[in-house]
Amino acid sequence: MIRRGGQVRFVKTSRVLADLAGGHADRTWERRLREYTRPAVVILDDFAMRELTAAQADDLYELVSERAIAARPLILTSNRAPADWYALFPNPVVAESLLDRLINTSHQVLMDGPSFRPRTRPRPAGEQQGPS
Repeated sequence: MIRRGGQVRFVKTSRVLADLAGGHADRTWERRLREYTRPAVVILDDFAMRELTAAQADDLYELVSERAIAARPLILTSNRAPADWYALFPNPVVAESLLDRLINTSHQVLMDGPSFRPRTRPRPAGEQQGPS
């Protein structure tokens, strides 16, 4: 899909939620939601980093639902296991509905190992980077 010229949007989940919240404030929420539904693929980075407010959970539910209706892929990156996501939602009904759509219709790639980030950290002058 991407190789055929499909648009991809990579964005932190917290920024999507802040943007959608701004749409409630200025009455552009539907337009903003369409902007996250339109790309061929959306990648939400740092999903489930912290507890959600009811409004954030509702916005996330709408985003996931709209992408599912449009049959457009959604990729999530998270430092938490999917089983740990439920507790982050204030409303268990919204959590169950949203996570059912995500978890039961997805391919999961769980990675276990050391973080990649220490290898990319700048080193003081003269210090050698360890083996890769």
